[in-house]
Amino acid sequence: VSFPLLCILVWAGWLYLQQLRYGLGITGLNRPVYWGFYIINFVFFIGISHAGTLISAILRLCHAEWRRPITRMAEVITVIVLCIGGIHPVLDLGRPDRMLNLFLYGRLQSPLLWDVISVTAYFTACSIYLYLPLIPDIAILRDRGTRPRWLYEFLSWNWQGTAQQRKVLDRAIGIVMIMVIPIAVSVHTIIAYIFAMTIRTGWHSTILGPYFVVGAIYSGIAAIFVIMITFRKVFHFENYLKLIHFQQLSKLLLVMSAIWFYFTFSEMLTGFFGAEPHEMAVLQSKLAGEYALMFWLMFALNFIVPIIILSFQRLRTIPGIFIASLGIIIGMWIERYLIVVPTLSHSIFVEGVYRVALVEIAVFIGGLTAFVIGYLLFSKFFPLISIWEIREGREEAVAHAAKVVKGYQPNDGGADA
Repeated sequence: VSFPLLCILVWAGWLYLQQLRYGLGITGLNRPVYWGFYIINFVFFIGISHAGTLISAILRLCHAEWRRPITRMAEVITVIVLCIGGIHPVLDLGRPDRMLNLFLYGRLQSPLLWDVISVTAYFTACSIYLYLPLIPDIAILRDRGTRPRWLYEFLSWNWQGTAQQRKVLDRAIGIVMIMVIPIAVSVHTIIAYIFAMTIRTGWHSTILGPYFVVGAIYSGIAAIFVIMITFRKVFHFENYLKLIHFQQLSKLLLVMSAIWFYFTFSEMLTGFFGAEPHEMAVLQSKLAGEYALMFWLMFALNFIVPIIILSFQRLRTIPGIFIASLGIIIGMWIERYLIVVPTLSHSIFVEGVYRVALVEIAVFIGGLTAFVIGYLLFSKFFPLISIWEIREGREEAVAHAAKVVKGYQPNDGGADA
């Protein structure tokens, strides 16, 4: 499997080198569509990264016991996808070396600088949040003599599992967990500001920030499902990733589907009600024009299909959830396309047509391939399911159940009497 993936990665890299040699003229970018696949995929990949660490942090904060087998799989998605998504703005430059100008001469008034700062902070926080709960498992691999032993000895930080070490680790995880939630929300809000701070039709809106955050969480949860179900099937994790995990998380996916529809409807209704000519031209192109097929496919994949599958117990099976999640991922990519391209195509001064080029498709496929390779490499060296958290959960299960009964259930005085 790895050799074909490496071939795809080399193919994508070779085509990008041709872009460096001949310039952006070999892409589909043109006047006035200066943003295309690269920025669409930047927003898409950064969006997928949100649900991993964010959902893990929220579930850990709420002490949801059923979270234990799925948190690390979600956290790995965040770190790998951030690496892939973060490089896409550089790919969009004809001269990648000019990215340095943002650090050397960046202005605090620019949302582009805010974006670099927020993504960097988010990647740092997520990497730490992934690493800290990994330390006890790395120590287990070290003690078993797993190779490369030197790597596990270095990364384990002399972990012995003492009470003091556990106390420090729990406190550190708690601090990073609290920090990562507002950082995650701020990242996609700031990405939305890159669009909203312009005066372009369809972008200049206060709803764009929360709309991007909702879409990011929505697509991220769907990505978690696809990864969970795939690894459950391939690596036989049926004993760890049980139906209850999919049932519980699918309820959140159903809620996010409804919220996504609310934001989409609100955004389009306000634009339609204002009836501004340029705004109406963009809406017309989506509803009944050249982008109508993509728009209604997006609507079906992001709302109709998930609502039908996830609302009925009979359909909310693991295969059903997989179909709904895969459709959401595709639908959310289409949504990003419809945010970027129609607005740029219907510029106030000139109209244009964007046709994606082979190099842009290759880089997108290369990004997906890099994600698969990164995830497989992580699973090769580290456990995807937290060993120590599963053990801890089993040890605390009875005490936790007794605490729930005592703390939440009313006392039956009559029965006791």
